[in-house]
Amino acid sequence: MGKLKGFIEFERVEEGYIPVKKRVKNYKEFTVKPSETKLKEQGGRCMDCGVPFCHSGCPLGNLIPDFNDAVYNNQWEKALNILHSTNNFPEFTGRLCPAPCEASCVLGIINPPVSIEMIEKYIIERGFKEGWIKANLPLERTGKKIAVIGSGPAGLAAAQQLNKAGHSIDVFERDSKIGGLLRYGIPDFKLEKNIIDRRLEVLINEGINFKTNTEVGRNFPVDDLKAYDAVVLCGGATIKRSLPIKGSELKGVKQAMNFLKLQNQVVDGISKTQKEFNAKDKNVIVIGGGDTGSDCIGTSNRQEAKSVTNFEIMPKPLTIRSEDNPWPYWPFKLKTSSSHEEGIHREWSILTKEFIGDEKGNVKALKTVEVQWIKKEGERSQLKEKDGSEKLWPCDLALLALGFNGHEPDLIDQLNIETDDNNQLICNNYQTSVPNIFSAGDMRRGQSLIVWAISEGREAAVQIDKYLMGYSKLESKEKGDLISVN
Repeated sequence: MGKLKGFIEFERVEEGYIPVKKRVKNYKEFTVKPSETKLKEQGGRCMDCGVPFCHSGCPLGNLIPDFNDAVYNNQWEKALNILHSTNNFPEFTGRLCPAPCEASCVLGIINPPVSIEMIEKYIIERGFKEGWIKANLPLERTGKKIAVIGSGPAGLAAAQQLNKAGHSIDVFERDSKIGGLLRYGIPDFKLEKNIIDRRLEVLINEGINFKTNTEVGRNFPVDDLKAYDAVVLCGGATIKRSLPIKGSELKGVKQAMNFLKLQNQVVDGISKTQKEFNAKDKNVIVIGGGDTGSDCIGTSNRQEAKSVTNFEIMPKPLTIRSEDNPWPYWPFKLKTSSSHEEGIHREWSILTKEFIGDEKGNVKALKTVEVQWIKKEGERSQLKEKDGSEKLWPCDLALLALGFNGHEPDLIDQLNIETDDNNQLICNNYQTSVPNIFSAGDMRRGQSLIVWAISEGREAAVQIDKYLMGYSKLESKEKGDLISVN
């Protein structure tokens, strides 16, 4: 694959960035595309490794060496067809995926791995530019109707695959626009929303019907779902984790996703800025060191925050793999995002103990304590506070980026679907306890990655198709990491 000894000849190249001072003035994407020559060379770095661990590293089972080789040989349309055979939406994963495929790249043992995610992004961008991406209508319709509830990546993937199989699809979305967290949870500087809209146009032209401002169980009765032969629940994991400490009710203590959603709506022109959710001239503290926290940092900088500080309760990771975290496992090492590079003070091993307010009920400070993690053989690490390490931090806006606790229960209760002791849906091959109701994405597996959501939607579609027709010709990786046809 690629060029013989290309991994020796060519160094890894990544996208460039527009300078910080310029990019924080707006919410546009700020990456700079490498030259066509450089992109070809990156495809040429893919080595003939024998066993491509990138396949198993990718939740979708993308045929990575194949599309890398096609790019190196300037066969971009071929590369697009290979990529689309396993991934419905490379434009999303090529921008937002943490690239577990690169973490398991064989080249990564000795050298920087192949720039797989970047190559993926520019394959799909080339496809849209050249007009290669067109609506693909099924040759015939089965007469079966399916309701997809939720229009995030899992719902969209399930909808497209089931439509491909010839079923008629209605997608229900409670918000005013399609996309779920892709639209309302991801800032525009990481994913401009026209990227969603151009794909949506393709899906509509393929015959998929979208119903916005429609929440099943609220303004759409669950009894009306009886008109459908099957239902797939893709509502996500949307219950936000709170921080139940003193002062958490103060004005200025906000959930990160509420903060991000409003700003996305402001950029979209459908909402107005609210002072309580605006970081301008404020000391902002983001609690939580994941991707959502990073998005809050980038957004706060664009709102012209006075200062931005990030708290993480875990210890500061190493810059390289540790001995107990070998290749090809996901590397638990220090991650510095583009938002971190825009201006941030980071603190690790720190626990927030109290939000302190003023006489008007506004948060004005946070009280923290340093912690250490005590490791014991065969046991979970134990958290211990360090004596005498208490500290006060000025704070006008605290953003809680603590992840999610699972799906909202209302609809599940109305549908009488069984859950386990942790309130997770009980599913067998994506099928719930109600035979014609299936689930996929974060709603089924819990909070996870966009790439996993797409994979879940695809695999759920296979099972739904089998349930309705007795067989399925849709692609599946159920028998292993690689794609097969049932």
